[in-house]
Amino acid sequence: MTKTTNTGSHSKQQPSVLENLRPLLVDVAVPLGSYYFFKGAFGMSTFAALAWSSVVPAVRTVWSVAKQRAVNGLAALILVVNVVGLALSFVSGDPRLMLAKDGAVSSTIGIGILVSVALGRPMMTAGLRPFLVKGDAARAAAWERLASGTAARAAEFLRKERVFSVIWGLVLLTECVARVVGAYTIPVDTMVWLSSLLLVVAIGLGMVVCGGAAAEPMARLITDEVKRQEAAQGQEQEQELAVAA
Repeated sequence: MTKTTNTGSHSKQQPSVLENLRPLLVDVAVPLGSYYFFKGAFGMSTFAALAWSSVVPAVRTVWSVAKQRAVNGLAALILVVNVVGLALSFVSGDPRLMLAKDGAVSSTIGIGILVSVALGRPMMTAGLRPFLVKGDAARAAAWERLASGTAARAAEFLRKERVFSVIWGLVLLTECVARVVGAYTIPVDTMVWLSSLLLVVAIGLGMVVCGGAAAEPMARLITDEVKRQEAAQGQEQEQELAVAA
C-alpha cells in the first residue's frame, strides 16, 4: 500500500517530457522559427523579422523579472542575440562583412553560455535534462538529489553539468572564429554555402563531444543514484517488516 502511494506521488509531481521541453520551445524554438517564418513567408527584411521575433523573448524576460524576481536566462540570451542582429543589420555594402556578421549570433550565444557557467547556472542544462530524465519519476528525483548536492556523487554530477555547457560555449565560439576567418580568406561564392556547413559541423561536433564527456557520464550517475535509492528503500521496508513481525 505504501509503495503504491509513493509511486502515485512521484507520478503526480513529475512533469512530462513536453513540459520539460516547454521552456526550450518557448524561449528558443518560437523566436528562431518566427524569424525564418516572417522572413520567408512574408518576405520581411532581416531587421523587421528580427524585431518581430524578439517579442516573445522580450515579454518572457520582462515577465520573469517583474513576477518571479529572476532573469529568464534562455529568453534573455535570445533577446540579446536578436538585438545584436538588429544592430548589425544596419551594416551593408561589403559582402564579406555581411558573411562575417552572421558569426555574431554564435559568439553571443557561446559567450552567454560560458557566463552562465561562471555564474553557477549552466544554461544548457535546460535542454539536457529531459533527455536524461526521460519522463521517469525515479530518474527525475535522482537528478534533483544530484543537482542539489545531497546525493553521494553530486560533486561529480555537477562538474559534468558544467562541462556540458562549457563545451557548447567553446564550440559555438570556435564556429564564430572559423566563420569570420573564412569570410575574409575564402571566395565569397564558396563561403555562402560553407557558412551553413560550418554551423552544421559545429552542432554535430558539439553533440558528439558533449555526449562522451558529459551527457553519458551524467546518465550513468543518474542510473546509479536510482539504484542506490531503490536499495535504500528496500532496506527500509525490510526493517519495517522486521519491526512489525
